[in-house]
Amino acid sequence: MSGQSSGGKKETIAVSLTNYLDSGCIVAGASGLTLWAEHFGLNSFAVGLLGALSANAFGAAVGALVGGRLADKFGRKFIYTYNLLVYMFGALFIIFAMNFPMLLAGFLIMGLSVGAGVPASWSYIAEMAHPDSRAHNIGISQLAWSLGPAIIFTLGVILAPLGLLGNRLLFVSLVIVAIVAWLLQRQLEESKDWEEENARQAAATEKSHPYKELFSNVVNRKSIAFLVGVYLFWNLVAGAMGFFMPFVYETVGGLTNSQANMLQAAMWIFTSLGSYFGFAKLGDKVDHRKFYFIGAVMAAASWVVLTFVGMSWLGLWVFVILWGISAGIGAQAFYALWASELFPTKFRGGAQGVMFFLVRGSCGIWSIVFPMILANLGFTVAGTVMIGLLLVSLVIGTVWTPRTRGKTLEQITQERYGNNDEALIDSELSQGQEVK
Repeated sequence: MSGQSSGGKKETIAVSLTNYLDSGCIVAGASGLTLWAEHFGLNSFAVGLLGALSANAFGAAVGALVGGRLADKFGRKFIYTYNLLVYMFGALFIIFAMNFPMLLAGFLIMGLSVGAGVPASWSYIAEMAHPDSRAHNIGISQLAWSLGPAIIFTLGVILAPLGLLGNRLLFVSLVIVAIVAWLLQRQLEESKDWEEENARQAAATEKSHPYKELFSNVVNRKSIAFLVGVYLFWNLVAGAMGFFMPFVYETVGGLTNSQANMLQAAMWIFTSLGSYFGFAKLGDKVDHRKFYFIGAVMAAASWVVLTFVGMSWLGLWVFVILWGISAGIGAQAFYALWASELFPTKFRGGAQGVMFFLVRGSCGIWSIVFPMILANLGFTVAGTVMIGLLLVSLVIGTVWTPRTRGKTLEQITQERYGNNDEALIDSELSQGQEVK
């Protein structure tokens, strides 16, 4: 049933607002991190804890693990009915934060909400899309993800003279968008793919837990290993950048808060351009292996420039352009596409939840470690580690690129598991199969 509603354009726009709110709350916290640290007298561990429990890491990790399972059990629309109410509740904690525990609670609640929404969003977009426009629709959702930081950092520059009040107002803007998104998403129809699968599961005589099926099958285990490899190593870099980059610009490069936010806004504008003119326009037309390789090379090259050329304005702008475009066409966009393609409907959301948990959980640990490396070993060491992580993601994604372009979700499932649905739980039938 993939390809409903004329390619799912209306649904894609409504659901993509979740991506805007995801990235928006990360960078809203990032743009004011120095201000919050000064206001509450936070040390490097407390700063790292904010990043670790936020939508950038552990908060989103736990939310995805729970939300992915709920999306498979109760439907994609179930998530949209309640998720953004939790998001707004968390934002209010930050807006009115009077102490560090209140601020931390707000970051954690928003992180849980963001994580819960991601598996449902990517699954829903893929299930509603036509096979020839699936990458395009994922690209639009990534465009929304990149517009969040572009807009938030631009507002951060405008509101910078207000200091901490300006940062609180950024979260007010997110609440307004969340209200609009919640109203739109409540009007969405449920995914027909999920409804049909739910009916099959209800009629089945033998029941088994989806996670048991997920991990007992060698095809699934290979898919999880591949996708986590692609996304984890890239996201360790991107996650640290999303939350700590203004902090790095200011403490290492000596930039002002306004200059740091300006660079971040420019970077996300380039990411938006890459998402739309790159991934959305070309993702359904060009060879995925070559496309992924180009984006991954640009990402690694950007950090080589920043680490070894230095933070002159020329070096900073080369870094911003290279990373910005690569982020639009690179690992996250491909991960969102492949993660929604490589698993059957019955545990599509749950599989994404598990993987997002592993990725964002690892990012949470890195969010605690990265500021310490930066403070004790210096930026050159930290930057060299970032380059190494990006090279690992480059190799994994390029060597094991799946061949799914232009195929329906049903075709992909049949190719990978066979026509017999029992193959999904019979690991013997999947022995020796590669990611196709």
